[in-house]
Amino acid sequence: MKYCQGPSCHTYETKDRIRGTKGNKTYQTRRRTSFHYLGGNACNMQCQSDWFQKFGEQAVNHFGRIHEPKKLALENAWTKRHDQYDYANRRWTYCIENKLLGERRPITTEQFEDESFTLNTR
Repeated sequence: MKYCQGPSCHTYETKDRIRGTKGNKTYQTRRRTSFHYLGGNACNMQCQSDWFQKFGEQAVNHFGRIHEPKKLALENAWTKRHDQYDYANRRWTYCIENKLLGERRPITTEQFEDESFTLNTR
C-alpha cells in the first residue's frame, strides 16, 4: 500500500478520506495499492496538479531543463508503425515512416519487433 503524494490530498473532503471514531474524525491522505496519476503516485488529477504546482519547477531543474529547442531532422525522423490490417491473413502489415519527407517503406514483422532496427542516421 502506498499513499497519494498530492501535498493537499488530506484537505479534500470526501467520504473515503474520513478516518477515526465518532467525535475524533480526521481527513487523511488516500492510501491504495495503485494509483493512476502522476506515474502511479497520485489518486486523481487534482492531487497530480497540486504536486506539479508545488514541485514541478524543482523537478524540471533537477532532471534537466532544456535551453534550446529539440529538433527532429530528416535523418532521424523515421518511426515504425502499424500500416494496415490484412484481413485475408489476419495480421498487421508494418512500415517505417518519415513524416517530414512524407515517405513510407514497408518492413517485415521481424524488423518491426527488432528494437534496434531503424533508418535513423543520427
